Amino acid sequence: MVYPFKNAKFIKSIVSMKDKPSSLKEIVIVGKSNVGKSSLINALLNNNHLAYTSSKPGHTRLLNYYLIDNCFYFVDCPGYGYSAKKDVDYAFYGEMVENYFKDNKYLKLVIFLLDSRHIPSSDDIDFYNYLKSMNYPFIILFTKGDKLNMSMRSKIPSNFKTAFKEEYSKEKAIVVSIKNKKSLDDTKEIINKYLSED
Repeated sequence: MVYPFKNAKFIKSIVSMKDKPSSLKEIVIVGKSNVGKSSLINALLNNNHLAYTSSKPGHTRLLNYYLIDNCFYFVDCPGYGYSAKKDVDYAFYGEMVENYFKDNKYLKLVIFLLDSRHIPSSDDIDFYNYLKSMNYPFIILFTKGDKLNMSMRSKIPSNFKTAFKEEYSKEKAIVVSIKNKKSLDDTKEIINKYLSED
């Protein structure tokens, strides 16, 4: 089945997994604060008012579930790396996210967002290693591609290799922009691929 990404609605926000909505396939979107998670969800669904976006980092504090085509969920995960009360919020974030990833049989793909304009941070590297340890399928989307000049774009593979000690692969990491329809269509195609797998 090919999902058209036409019918979308917000279902609920949760902290505890016991409060999650009905059991459907899930695509979770993760990344540091202000990397563009909510903007990406809105762009993929052509709905600027679905997920709340803010220029102020750290706005999303819960796991937000969006029902797509009445068949699967986008899960918008709180951003890491920013908090006015780090001693409290990092512990809270870690527990909530670890519980989400623990034995989640409905999770089909992790979409890990990185800001294409910057070298991955230590928090990005830590989360990348965490994802690898969890053994869920994941892809990397370098966001805000429309803000890159040619020189900045050319540095993405070397920045990736420096940060993650691995070669950059366009099959595993792509540059996207909410203003570039082809990059959004490519992302939808990848999501459809993982949703179609048993």
